[in-house]
Amino acid sequence: MKTTWALSAIMMSLSLAACSQSNTQSNTQSPDPVEAAVTWQQSQLNDFASQLDVKYRIVTNIPEEACAEDAKADERCFIVEIDLTSSTDLALADWEIYFSQMRPVKAVLNDQFNIERVKGDLHRLTPNNNFTGFKAGETKTVRFRGESWLLSEVDGMPNYYIVAKDAQGQELQPQIIASTMVQVDPETGMEVRPYVEEFVDAKRQYQRTEQDKLVWAKPEVLFKQNSAVAVDETVVSYSLLPTPKTQTLADNPKKVSLANGVSLDKQSLLDAGIEYQAIEAAVARLARLGVTENEAGVKVRFSKADKTTDSEAGSYQLTIANDAISITAHEASGFSYGIASLTSLLSLNDLTVSTMQIEDSPRYQYRGMHVDVSRNFHSKQFMLDLIDQMAAYKLNKLHLHMGDDEGWRLEIDGLPELTDVGSKRCHDFSETRCILPQLGSGPNSDTPVNGFYSMADYVELVKYADARQIQVIPSMDMPGHSRAAIKAMDVRYKNLMAQGNETAAKEFLLTDAQDTTVYSSVQYYDDNTLNVCMESTYHFVDKVVSEIAKLHEKAGQPLTTYHIGADETAGAWLESPICEAFIADNEYGITDIKQVGAYFIERVANMLADKGIQPGGWSDGMSHTNVAKMPGNSQSNIWDVIAHKGHQRAHQQVNHGWATVLSNPEVLYFDFPYEADPKEHGYYWASRATNSQKVFSFMTDNLPANAEQWQDIEGNPFEADDRKVVDENGKLISGPIQQGKAVAGIQGQLWSETVRSDQTAEYMIYPRLLMLAERAWHKPSWEVPYQYEGQVYNQHSGFFTESMRAQQAKDWQKMANHLGQKELAKLEKAGIEYRIPTVGAVINNGLLEMNVAFPGLALEYKEQGKQWQVYAEPVKVSAPVEVRAISPDGKRKGRTQIVN
Repeated sequence: MKTTWALSAIMMSLSLAACSQSNTQSNTQSPDPVEAAVTWQQSQLNDFASQLDVKYRIVTNIPEEACAEDAKADERCFIVEIDLTSSTDLALADWEIYFSQMRPVKAVLNDQFNIERVKGDLHRLTPNNNFTGFKAGETKTVRFRGESWLLSEVDGMPNYYIVAKDAQGQELQPQIIASTMVQVDPETGMEVRPYVEEFVDAKRQYQRTEQDKLVWAKPEVLFKQNSAVAVDETVVSYSLLPTPKTQTLADNPKKVSLANGVSLDKQSLLDAGIEYQAIEAAVARLARLGVTENEAGVKVRFSKADKTTDSEAGSYQLTIANDAISITAHEASGFSYGIASLTSLLSLNDLTVSTMQIEDSPRYQYRGMHVDVSRNFHSKQFMLDLIDQMAAYKLNKLHLHMGDDEGWRLEIDGLPELTDVGSKRCHDFSETRCILPQLGSGPNSDTPVNGFYSMADYVELVKYADARQIQVIPSMDMPGHSRAAIKAMDVRYKNLMAQGNETAAKEFLLTDAQDTTVYSSVQYYDDNTLNVCMESTYHFVDKVVSEIAKLHEKAGQPLTTYHIGADETAGAWLESPICEAFIADNEYGITDIKQVGAYFIERVANMLADKGIQPGGWSDGMSHTNVAKMPGNSQSNIWDVIAHKGHQRAHQQVNHGWATVLSNPEVLYFDFPYEADPKEHGYYWASRATNSQKVFSFMTDNLPANAEQWQDIEGNPFEADDRKVVDENGKLISGPIQQGKAVAGIQGQLWSETVRSDQTAEYMIYPRLLMLAERAWHKPSWEVPYQYEGQVYNQHSGFFTESMRAQQAKDWQKMANHLGQKELAKLEKAGIEYRIPTVGAVINNGLLEMNVAFPGLALEYKEQGKQWQVYAEPVKVSAPVEVRAISPDGKRKGRTQIVN
């Protein structure tokens, strides 16, 4: 039989080269691929990758269906099927397909294939001895059980690639399987994954647990949700964003036309102590909307605020009279914000503003946006555009996350390996040219998800931000989340050792080669944590920070805050001989291996403080430190979920006196889905529905009070207990904020695991960033006052009164209209590809009714076999009907929904 198989295989190889194969082997036979007499050629591999059709299907998340019979009662599992269909016969079995599966495979449930996890989310699919080859048109289904759950069509990562060897045993050039590439929807401009089958079963595919009450946001659900707002043209003539502290309309307000531009009194600006360059960016944004500088235009005068005026940074007064505009402020940011308010007030229809007076100052001095460019890189132009929009809405802190497991994104003088190796992912198991593929990056390094900022790029970004009154806070996550740096420094070590320079080789080494610790990070890495007992680790940190500080100095904005990260550390030093020696003899009083993680944070924090730099970190890592050993001005970003007692850690760190910045995931993670829909992009471990209205509703000065208006990730009510809790020894476990202390500000986050392109990043950020700006700048009257004695909040506690709820609804009505009728069009003028909301729609008695979250956006519908029609009022239709919203300029469309 084997001789017959070998002869057949030779003939098949010849046929395959001509793109026509013949498999004479019976399905009941099990040929031994090792003894097959043929091997791959590059052209064969290319052809096979181009025609293999892959379909990814989420079967079920129900534990009783997905988990093994001996599973634990609370175990979470899912079942996925991957269909492989070849258009040609193929008997060759010595191939490997690599793919990203973010939640790891636990077991393969059929007998022709094996799957093993390689590293992180990278998995390898191979045929085993039961594999009978591909026949043309026949579908091979790979069925497997995974860990946790999959609730989104976006979970199917792209760019599967196939690897094989030639007759000499040399690996051929890996080829991406064409059917697994993302495509771009021509209407929305968004990435789509045609290889992922649509969800059709809400219970089996979209329900998280039996207790999950979250409702799939289909058109009829959105219609009910959107019914709370209606078109109101009266409010937008004087609306602006963010809402000012006080706004007084003139008696019998008039419209002031800026169609002829504005004439800036630059001498009065100089008299106020401000150079024109300090407000030039704000003036340019006004010009982008059609209001340019013109001597014949409306006069704009500037003046220095006197001592009796609120002197908080960013404060300003704006007065719009019939014949002139005046702006009073203390410093450049105030003057820029005054112009930004004028820009927001502007009606694009006629380039007018209403006569009024505004006195304004920010709620928080920390108003931030975080962007992760490590998991997937985002271009310099994207960052420049983001900085410009942050300034337009008075945000002033850019937290730039440039180092993580999946990539190092900043050139560091003297350590070229960080970007030569650490900025690229590709198919190189030696990891000497790049690090391994992750997150569907594919086998090639020349892809936009790879990349880095040169030193010149970074200086340009910092200068650009500084000109817009924005502080750049760089972050390279340590000691966990550091795989890219570790692998890069390993390459440096090997290269220098090969040159015989052992001293230089060890200078920045980050791991102990003798460490036998077995661990797994949250993202399933077993090699991503710096060894915190090695002096070379601290030399590396000092080198990186010192070089970044030089770049800031060159840019004219001193490095005053550096974010360590410090989160999700897996502890890769428990069996390290170097750590054993350190514990036995050190000057820091460390006697237990469990203390060394906190020791790293404390030591680096003080290293930064000695340089005059404020240390920052994420709340979980910061909570492990000894407060007495930390600099008093430390910054902590709170990423704890409020529904899971997240307020407790926030209050604890506020009480430490740290600069505590709210970054709570269920409302401030902009990589989470906007609506509860499996087609929406994003991670969803803390929320599956974070739309603009939810961000707007955030009560930032009273975290536990949000339990009165929000539900948890499964759509169920939760309780937040803010009372004092002590242990049996009287030690405080948790409790309320101390009188006189408060959070320092809030920050939006974009993590990029699922955000592959600049376009997707803008979709995820906007318009939620505008609501972030609203909450960072303006304290609403409807926010429940904080109760320093401690209180319990839930859906029935009643502190969020009916009158407060009514005022919140009224304010949202105004904001929604401002967005739909005024502000989104301004984002378009800046080239920002924001998310156009999916529409609500129902068909009652044959009549189609439609609405949208932001009144004023145009709506369209299309019956089967007909053209798109503008929706103006309820209309007679025949179901099913397609519905969508249109951008103000008519060039972009929202995602189409189907109404039955």
